[in-house]
Amino acid sequence: MGEKEQLERARARFIDSMAQNMNLYGITPSVGRLYGLLYFSETPMTLDCMKDELGMSKTSMSTSVRQLQELKMVEKVWKKGVRKDLYQSIDDWYETFSDLFSVKWRMGVSLNISSLRKSLDEINELIEDQTTSEELKAEARIDKEKLEHALEYYHWINRLIDSIETKEIFKFIPKGKDKE
Repeated sequence: MGEKEQLERARARFIDSMAQNMNLYGITPSVGRLYGLLYFSETPMTLDCMKDELGMSKTSMSTSVRQLQELKMVEKVWKKGVRKDLYQSIDDWYETFSDLFSVKWRMGVSLNISSLRKSLDEINELIEDQTTSEELKAEARIDKEKLEHALEYYHWINRLIDSIETKEIFKFIPKGKDKE
């Protein structure tokens, strides 16, 4: 195997691994591969060039680029004399993680808190209702305690998300190299 092939294999392995893991953030592997392609590209690329490299349709490529732009992982750049749109990756992974994590987790936490509050309201109605049996009230009190514990956890997650959004987390876990 030649040196160029070895370099390409190393890049492909990393891109594939990254693309598979991006589904944690709701990003499809094909969009992840596109980001990887742009990440390793030393020059901005056109949609046609990306399409040729990845073998995807131009429509799919355009949709993927738009998604990456919305996620602040790719930006459109201008180059004198080039009439087609050019794109390049944004390589601040700390910022990308912060944005992705915050948006995805905030949505999930918000949904869960909303469900918890509705459930707590229903349980409180049962507990306060004079016609509810004492046996059912006892069960409801146990459930209420569990739901309040869960609500406490989600408030903690919201504080974690806040610390990521404000970059305060980097005071506790600094950016940069760790010794392996």
